[in-house]
Amino acid sequence: MSLRSALLNVFLREDVNFLLTNRIPRRLVTHWFGWFSKIEQPLIRDLSLAAWRAFADLRLHEAQKSSFTSLHDCFIRELKPAARPIDPDARVLASPCDALVGASGSIDTGRVLQIKGLSYALQDLLHDDALVAHYRGGVYVTLRLTANMYHRFHAPDDGRIERVTSISGDTWNVNPIALRRIENLFCRNERAVMRLRVQDGALITMVPVAAILVASLRLHCLHTVLSTRHRGAREFRCDTPVSRGEELGWFEHGSTIIVFAPPGFTLCASVIEGATIRMGQRLMERRGPFSVS
Repeated sequence: MSLRSALLNVFLREDVNFLLTNRIPRRLVTHWFGWFSKIEQPLIRDLSLAAWRAFADLRLHEAQKSSFTSLHDCFIRELKPAARPIDPDARVLASPCDALVGASGSIDTGRVLQIKGLSYALQDLLHDDALVAHYRGGVYVTLRLTANMYHRFHAPDDGRIERVTSISGDTWNVNPIALRRIENLFCRNERAVMRLRVQDGALITMVPVAAILVASLRLHCLHTVLSTRHRGAREFRCDTPVSRGEELGWFEHGSTIIVFAPPGFTLCASVIEGATIRMGQRLMERRGPFSVS
């Protein structure tokens, strides 16, 4: 067995992984890593990228650039043009990101699944009673970005970003190991609630959730960085037009986006827990007659 395989076997043990990525000063480590990842000294950059490659199946053949100034520069890399075709079907909401599909389904009550056996209250996640009521009878899907994935996210449809609520919180890991152990994890972590009014008038909400080593969230519709250095909830009114597939922002590392759609939408057949989905592929589709408002 190679040294890489031996180290991976140890790290992937559930108790070890949870200890190393959660039972540490999470916010302090996250802020430090945010600083460290931006160092452009060539030796530090090269050693950091080598360490990342040792623990992740890092594939950079789709990246727009062939070299990077820092570890952070590689994290937030852009892709080559047309690397992610956008599904052209106007009835469909496209996936906003590359991800592994997590918990998903219909929203029959005020609670949805975090992972099999654990649920959380939508009010705790969204902090908005009207929004919770709006999605009763609708559908949701959890999209987890792993460390080696493309970290930018995009508009699932033509529309306008109406409002963003930034909610401060913790930086627990969001991998399945932590999701099985920490109740209400998404509701504890740093997150943003993005409301997107799409072309037929439906209100879609995307909730990017931060995690360990993910100190910042960049949104093009705002002129500020959303990070754990701010406390409490902050409201940002927007009126930002976006096109289907247009880049909305990025995570500083991998994390999770939860997408909510109201009644009238259903999950596409390919959206199955554990499946890999790419930005632009079919995520949700409209039922019944469809017209642009």
